[in-house]
Amino acid sequence: MPVSEAAAAAAAGPIGSASCRPLIEMSRISKRFLDVVATRDVDFAVFPGEICALLGENGAGKTTLMNVLFGFYTADSGEIRVQGEPIATPSPKEAIRRGIQMIHQHFALVPPMSVLENVILGHETGAGPFLDLDEGLARLAALQSRFGMNLDPAARVWTLSVGEQQKVEILKALYRGARVLIMDEPTAVLVPSEIVELFKTLRTFASQGNGVVFISHKLNEVMEISSRIVVLRNGQVVASRATARTTPRELASLMVGGEVVERARRSGGGPGDPVLEISGLEASNDKGVPAVKRVDLTVRQREIVGIAGVSGNGQRELAEVVFGLRTPSGGSVTVGATRLVSGDPSSSIAAGMARIPEDRIATGLLMSLSIADNLILENHGSGEFLSFCLMDHDRIRRHGERLIHEYHIKATGPAVVAGSLSGGNLQKVILARSLSSRPRVIVAAQPTRGLDVGAAQYIHGRLFEERDRGAAIVLISEDLDEILAVSDRIVVMYEGRIVGEVPADRAARDQLGLWMSGVVG
Repeated sequence: MPVSEAAAAAAAGPIGSASCRPLIEMSRISKRFLDVVATRDVDFAVFPGEICALLGENGAGKTTLMNVLFGFYTADSGEIRVQGEPIATPSPKEAIRRGIQMIHQHFALVPPMSVLENVILGHETGAGPFLDLDEGLARLAALQSRFGMNLDPAARVWTLSVGEQQKVEILKALYRGARVLIMDEPTAVLVPSEIVELFKTLRTFASQGNGVVFISHKLNEVMEISSRIVVLRNGQVVASRATARTTPRELASLMVGGEVVERARRSGGGPGDPVLEISGLEASNDKGVPAVKRVDLTVRQREIVGIAGVSGNGQRELAEVVFGLRTPSGGSVTVGATRLVSGDPSSSIAAGMARIPEDRIATGLLMSLSIADNLILENHGSGEFLSFCLMDHDRIRRHGERLIHEYHIKATGPAVVAGSLSGGNLQKVILARSLSSRPRVIVAAQPTRGLDVGAAQYIHGRLFEERDRGAAIVLISEDLDEILAVSDRIVVMYEGRIVGEVPADRAARDQLGLWMSGVVG
């Protein structure tokens, strides 16, 4: 079947012109999960020499479509061709053999193994039962140099930050080589300099007659890196545009099916009394290396303090210490007049603190449990959900129904297993659990990572509502645009220390970037 006329007409560049045969061609792809239609009659193609961005809200079908291409899912109907040849029995092995590689948004790493072992796993070199680790190490070093991803090849993956683990995934895919590279949110945890290097490599990769599918919610990145943009909504292609002929505003409207309206950031009242006091806080990371170094920070009522910084500069450890998930080596955390017990999350919760964890799947939710059960995880022992010392399942169900409705979680009911939800709805479950207790302090770490523009706007709106209600909010994000858009005050962390502070309405992006790079003064 021929590729859709819209896709062919929009393919740009001398190599990726419509007259070229597509590297991959998906025709009338439909995929259903029980009663949910993930994709419906989707036509999609990637041409030699192009970087094609795939946009859409969470649950629009982007990742499902790419999982069909990579062979993780079998389409209910439709056809896939690679360089004109149909794939009779799709599978990841066959996709890799045909030159298709996919980097998933959620990691597929072996935590106890080293960086090098994860990268070469399944693509080992050597004779007989012996591995040629020297060759693998040399190839890995070359890739790290090319992409500016400096990781210790001997480091165990479980000791790495989320950003560092994402780098391992990227290196693992690049190690194998591909004609078509599918990248699902590849820049979510990369620093600006790494993004520049990644984009440079992708352009070089495409210029050699290869193709890239770039899935991202960051419209500025999509506009910068892509030559063509395909927008999915509700499992169908609603637009295909040459990047030079569209705008971020048009793309945002196409994604959500209407005009995207920004909510007012500021409230009528300014900050109130101090609520969260962090004094002389010190802590080490999982390797025993000091990661938080004498941090002092005060957050007031009706204030969002944004903590900016490059991944790996102590932000994750700071959030964990403040909430009691990591024991500090010095200093104190106080909420109101209550000094929290070090390393005790129950002390933080009892004092009125809530958290939005940076990894909603690994540390935020239990994916095998129902939505209702996840919504009570941090207060399941309270009297509200007990009857004669036993769990009151009727109360838990009603609580789940109320929050599903209040937070617009797309699910048929509270008994739905959390693992079946999209990323945006998973984040809404965490948000509902955290905010329904009307906390005094909220520690929000990467609250919109991997979310589309509509879901991110919803999360920001909820944080503004909590701020205006009187909560003190700590927002930790590696997305500088988010920090600038949401914060009332911005502090920057570098190598475990706060190196700069400025009111958000006086913040200059260049100055923040210098602080994030360690240039102080």
